[in-house]
Amino acid sequence: MKQISISSDAFKAGTSIPVKHTCDGEDRSPAFTWNTVPAGTQSIALIVDDPDAPGKTWVHCVIYNMPAGSSELPAAVPKNKTLDDDVLQGTNDFGRIGYNGPCPLPGVT
Repeated sequence: MKQISISSDAFKAGTSIPVKHTCDGEDRSPAFTWNTVPAGTQSIALIVDDPDAPGKTWVHCVIYNMPAGSSELPAAVPKNKTLDDDVLQGTNDFGRIGYNGPCPLPGVT
């Protein structure tokens, strides 16, 4: 089975996340693109999480019911439960709908 490949041009692996995608900036979601969606896929879900967060893996965004034929998610997705094409967003670990970027405690990087 093919594995989905996902990427973002917002920042490179191993680099700091730009401030505009964090709570210290605009807190806007980065854009994502993907490919190699397996045949027969009914819909696409995306979970943006931080496995290195203190205490637990921290979920920044849950978005699902994206059309199987889609290949991108634009930046700055509105923080609404329901989006165009019946795409849905779930509650993140901040207790909010949509994307909320990294927001470490003072002194934590």
